[in-house]
Amino acid sequence: MDNRQQLLASALVEHISVGTIILDTQLRIQYWNAFLERCSGKRLEDVRGRPFTQVFPEADTLYLHQIIEQARNEGRHVYTQWRDTPSLVRLTFERAQQNPLMLQSTLLFPFRIAPDDALHFGLVLYDTTDLAKSSNKLEAALQALSVKQTEQEQLIKKLEKANDQLLQSEKLAAIGQLAAGVAHEINNPIGYVFSNLQTLAGYVRDLLRIIDAVESAGGLEDLRQLKRSLEYDYIRSDIEALIGESEDGIDRVKKIITSLKDFSHIEEEEFHPADLHRGLNTTLNVVNNELKYKAEVIKEYGDLPDVECIPSQINQVIMNLLVNAAHAIEQFGRITLRTAHEGDWVWLEVEDTGKGIEPRLLNRIYEPFFTTKPVGKGTGLGLSLSYSIVQKHHGRIEVDSELGRGTRFRVWLPVRQPTPTEESPTPHE
Repeated sequence: MDNRQQLLASALVEHISVGTIILDTQLRIQYWNAFLERCSGKRLEDVRGRPFTQVFPEADTLYLHQIIEQARNEGRHVYTQWRDTPSLVRLTFERAQQNPLMLQSTLLFPFRIAPDDALHFGLVLYDTTDLAKSSNKLEAALQALSVKQTEQEQLIKKLEKANDQLLQSEKLAAIGQLAAGVAHEINNPIGYVFSNLQTLAGYVRDLLRIIDAVESAGGLEDLRQLKRSLEYDYIRSDIEALIGESEDGIDRVKKIITSLKDFSHIEEEEFHPADLHRGLNTTLNVVNNELKYKAEVIKEYGDLPDVECIPSQINQVIMNLLVNAAHAIEQFGRITLRTAHEGDWVWLEVEDTGKGIEPRLLNRIYEPFFTTKPVGKGTGLGLSLSYSIVQKHHGRIEVDSELGRGTRFRVWLPVRQPTPTEESPTPHE
C-alpha cells in the first residue's frame, strides 16, 4: 500500500462513527480513532501503551478474556450483538438526540501487519441503539401479532365448539319436532298388536275349553259338537293371520327404533366409510310421518361406493332437506330422492313439487335463522347447519328452484376426504 492509500485509510478510520481500537498481544492500547476519543472523553496520548482493562476497568470480565482467547486460538473474528451481553465498555457521551449511547455491538479480530510481524487485535465498537429500538418495535409487533394469532385460534376453537353445540341442538330440536310423528308411527302397529293379543286371548280360552273337554266328553261326537259351537276352524285360520299381523307390527316398530338409533349418534365425530343409501332409508323411516300425508316418495338410487363421512351428520342434512320439501308442498305432491357416482364424487339430491323459492331469497337460504316458514314453525337453522356440515365434508350444495314447480337440492360429497396436505377437490360443475 503506498503512502496516499495509507492516508486515505487513516482518514476513513478517523471520520467514521465507529469506535476502532488496536491492541497488542498484551492488550495494551496502541491506537484508537477520534470517535473513541469523543465517546470516552479520553485522549489517545493519555492512554497509548496502557492496558485496555486499566483504561476501561469495567471491561475486565471473564467474557473479554474468553473472546480474546477465542480470537487468538481460532484466528478469526468474534462478533458480539448488543442483546447478547452488556456493553463491553461504557461510552458516556451524549448523542445528537441527547440520548446516552447505551447499546453497542462489538467485533474483535486478530491481525498482523506482515506475516512475520507481531499479533495485534482490532476491536470495533459501534452504536446499535437505533437498531435495537427498531428491533424492539419489531419484537413488540411480532409479540402483539402472536398474541392476536393465539386469540384468533382460541376464538376459532370456541366458534367450532359453539357450531358443534348448535348442530347438536338443532338435531335434538328436529328430533323433538318429529317425536309426535314418530310416536304416531309406533302407536299404530302397537295398537293393532295389542288388539290382536286381546283377540288371541279369547281364542286361547276357547281352545283350552276344547282341550279340557277331552277328559269329560262322552264321545267324539260331543267334542265335534263343541268345536263346531266354538267355530274352531275359523279360530285356527284367524290365529295364523293375527300372529302374522302382529309379527309385521312388531317388525315395523323395530325398524323405527333402529332408524332412530342410527340417526341419533350425537357423539359421533369420526369420518369413516359409510353406506349413504342406508342413511337415506334410515332418515326416511324417521321422517315418514312428516312425508306420508304430503307426498309420494320416489327413490332413484344409483350405484354408490362407501363414502368417507360422518354418517349422522349427513343424515341430519338429508332430514332437513326432506322436511323442507314436505313443508314446501301445499296439497299432495311428489318428493324424489336421487343418487349417483361421478369419478371421485357422489351426489344425492332431494327434489319436490312444492311452491318453489323466490329468486330474491335464494342467496339468503343458508343464512342462520332465515326461514320462509310461518312464525313458530322451524328454527331457521336447518339449511345453515346443512351448509356447514357439507363444507366440513369438503363438499357443496347446489339449489335449483322455480316458483310454482318445485325445488331441487343436490349435495356433492367426495368419496374420500382429502388429507391435511392435499388440496380440497373440486366437484364437477
